[in-house]
Amino acid sequence: MSDKLISTSDRYGVPIIIGLSLLVPAIVIVLMNLDTRYNFLGIDVGTLPFFHAVLNGSTAVLLGFGYVMIRQKKMKLHRNFMMTAFLLSIIFLVSYVISKISNDPVSYGGEGWTVPVYYFILISHIILSGIIIPLVLFTIYRAAKGEFQKHRKIARYTFPIWMYVAVTGVLVYVFMQPYY
Repeated sequence: MSDKLISTSDRYGVPIIIGLSLLVPAIVIVLMNLDTRYNFLGIDVGTLPFFHAVLNGSTAVLLGFGYVMIRQKKMKLHRNFMMTAFLLSIIFLVSYVISKISNDPVSYGGEGWTVPVYYFILISHIILSGIIIPLVLFTIYRAAKGEFQKHRKIARYTFPIWMYVAVTGVLVYVFMQPYY
């Protein structure tokens, strides 16, 4: 590819990634603070937290397999595992938004040592879930453009943060499960 073509595509791709990276967390914050909830799909919302945990756990497993595949230089399998993890993350995000529209927030009811542990996991999960959006998008974008040097460079940060977000998503569910 010529430098001009790469620059032209970045002129559109980068602002789209930045826009999505700002828009998605903003939408989630607005939805979490709705005065009224709307279960417009008629979903039994009590099942959504478990579904979210399954999606997060599956994402973590796929990320792990993707990591192993790239270490073994099996690029096609690496791509397939990572893109499936990305797809599950998109499904999670859509389902999570539906959950926030449909459900009142549920408070953690634990006591003792579990309270600071839970809130550490929750707060770090929330912060890193906002950070992971642009990291994942840029990592995929660089790979899709064939810019593998840039892809590898950003993937070094993307992988552990994405894995942490996926695993802590499951842990948040485990802590919250008695209160749903």
